[in-house]
Amino acid sequence: MPDRRLERLERELMLVARCSVLTPRERKGQATEAQDAPAQPNTGPAALKEPHPDRCTDEPCAVPTRLDRSGYLLLSRLDAEGAMSIGQLADAFQLDVSTVNRQTGALLRAGLVERIPDPDGGLARKLRITPQGADRMASERTCRQTDLSRLLESWPSDEVARLEDVLTRFNREVERQEGRVWPREPGEA
Repeated sequence: MPDRRLERLERELMLVARCSVLTPRERKGQATEAQDAPAQPNTGPAALKEPHPDRCTDEPCAVPTRLDRSGYLLLSRLDAEGAMSIGQLADAFQLDVSTVNRQTGALLRAGLVERIPDPDGGLARKLRITPQGADRMASERTCRQTDLSRLLESWPSDEVARLEDVLTRFNREVERQEGRVWPREPGEA
């Protein structure tokens, strides 16, 4: 039987994974992004009025819809690494190709990614983030950072730094053991 500390740690990691502060999701009976989002995001005054409860309300991140967890992760990976095939994305996330195909299909329909010929001359077509996708991802990142700032506003700065250090160390160890490194900026922790 695992020791009590590992039991608590596993539970806390599970709870982080369900965190709706950073990964908003629609509630039963509410429209999904695909149902309520126009092909081009509404940037007029109506887009800033009465946002959905899971959406940011501060000026810098008042967006008409939020990206879901899978959309944000896929766009983040494509933004960090460049064009990738469905198979490469499936391998990067350790998901079934059909799952990634379904998730990227929603991004394609929304105009957030596009299919392009393989820049290296391969047969498989690749997916690349569009300018609209990059804008949506940047808006989502701003929203998530704003929400995180609110969540941690009562924490001393040294504890926030310690949390960042421990999570970075944990993620790098996961990447090392799985042999799947998440691309980071040069010099990034």
